[in-house]
Amino acid sequence: MLTIVIPVAVFFCFAALVGGVAMMFRGGGDPNAEDRLGMLTGTGPAAKKLSKVEATVITKPLDDMPGAFEEFTSRFLNLKLLLEQADVSLKPSQFCMISGGLALAGLVGVFVSPAPKFFAPFAAVTMGIMPLLATLFLRRRRKKAFAKQLPEALELIARALRAGHSLGSGFSLVASEMDNPIGGEFQKCFEEQNLGIPMEEALESLADRVPNLDLRFFATAVILQRSTGGDLAEILDKIGELIRERFKIWGQVQALTGEGRLSGIVLLALPPLLFVTMLRINKEYIMILFTDEFGKKLLAFGIIMQILGAIVIKKIVNIKV
Repeated sequence: MLTIVIPVAVFFCFAALVGGVAMMFRGGGDPNAEDRLGMLTGTGPAAKKLSKVEATVITKPLDDMPGAFEEFTSRFLNLKLLLEQADVSLKPSQFCMISGGLALAGLVGVFVSPAPKFFAPFAAVTMGIMPLLATLFLRRRRKKAFAKQLPEALELIARALRAGHSLGSGFSLVASEMDNPIGGEFQKCFEEQNLGIPMEEALESLADRVPNLDLRFFATAVILQRSTGGDLAEILDKIGELIRERFKIWGQVQALTGEGRLSGIVLLALPPLLFVTMLRINKEYIMILFTDEFGKKLLAFGIIMQILGAIVIKKIVNIKV
């Protein structure tokens, strides 16, 4: 039976990988461009969306950042937005196909290798979530890079406004003078304005693509200024100064919590490393955890306590500034 299952699994794994690579390099229409053209012609879902009364950035609280449940659902149920925030040029279907192919490859790899067969589910899950973990890492790195560039971008827009340029010209100046990711995001916002999208809609789209609290402050300030008037350049300078002060405080917090974070890493990495070491030194001794009923209970209890310890340590050292 095993001699039939392994060739079939290898075939499906290879077919999934080939299909994922083919879909990745296959050319296709740009859905954003199609939506914008449909908006200009009055057809398509984008035009219908504009005809409805929607909540803009100004109607949301400034600290309306996603919680744990919202973060979970936005990552797993709105895969398109997650890929867009990570700047990954893949469709959700392609992403799922690659994840499935890697999971199947991990499953087949255990069966064709001399490794114990009970590692097959763990290998499949580990390989299957690798694209998701990589996407989350790219998303987090991109958010950090955007946050560091934001004060300079706000000061650049403020100087452009004092020189007599319009707000749209300030966006174009940021897009041309600054590197990605902030240059590309402001370029998209500037292009949306040129295609007729209202400023509120463009800023709402920008805030969705980059979930940053300081960026929401900026969007709210722009919308309020367009509604009530005022010196927008001075407001942007104050927001930029506020962001820089927050970065200073965040650096001090990171320095004070460095010992706790390092201790957490050591404590969380020690049990898996000890398990692998004992597996290499005395396999029969460690296999009791998988064969004996009481050993299975101890193993499950140890994994649960590891997870709870990781959550508690993260709550202690992760201070929101």
